[in-house]
Amino acid sequence: VARRLSLSKHPECHSMAGGKAIEHLAQTGNRQQHTFRLPLQHYRNCDFSFSGLQNLVNKAIIQKEKEEGIQEGEILSCVKDIAAAVQHAVAVHVIQRTYRAMLFCIKNSILSSKNATLVVSGGVASNQYIRKGLQTLADANDFAFLCPPPRLCTDNGVMIAWNGIERLRAGLGVLHSTDGIRYEPK
Repeated sequence: VARRLSLSKHPECHSMAGGKAIEHLAQTGNRQQHTFRLPLQHYRNCDFSFSGLQNLVNKAIIQKEKEEGIQEGEILSCVKDIAAAVQHAVAVHVIQRTYRAMLFCIKNSILSSKNATLVVSGGVASNQYIRKGLQTLADANDFAFLCPPPRLCTDNGVMIAWNGIERLRAGLGVLHSTDGIRYEPK
C-alpha cells in the first residue's frame, strides 16, 4: 500500500520504510473517511489474508486518483486518511484472528487459561497501533503480553539472532559442532 501511495515521495516519509510511513501518516489521518471491508469475514478460522484488502485499497486509490485528476505516482490529498483506514483494517483483522486463535488454544487445551501468554514479534510488532490493540486483547483475556522493543522488530537478522541466544541459554536445539553441515550461498 505504501508503494502504491508513493509514500517515498511524501515529504514526511521519504526516508521511511513502507510500514513506518503508513503508521506515521495514520497518526494524523481520519480512518473513518474510508472503510475497507475486512478480509475473510465469512471464514471462521484463524487464517490471515491481506490480498483482498490490498485489492480494495488499490481500487479506492484508483478512484481517488480519478476524482483528484492525478496520475499514479502522485500524492493524493487524502493519503493520511487512507493510511489510517488501512492501518485500522489490518489491526482489526490481526486482532480478530488472534482472538480466535487464543480461544481455539484454550478450548482445545493447547494453552491453559492461567499463565497463557501472547507473544507478538516481527514487523507487525513495531507498529504501535497494532501493538496497542493486541495488548488490549491480551489484557481483556488475562493473557500475559510479550513483545520485543520496536527497534528489535524490524530486522529479521536481529530477530533470528535473539531467538538463537534464547535457545542457546535454554540449551534447546543448539548444535555445538558444525561438522557435516553443508550450506550454499545464493
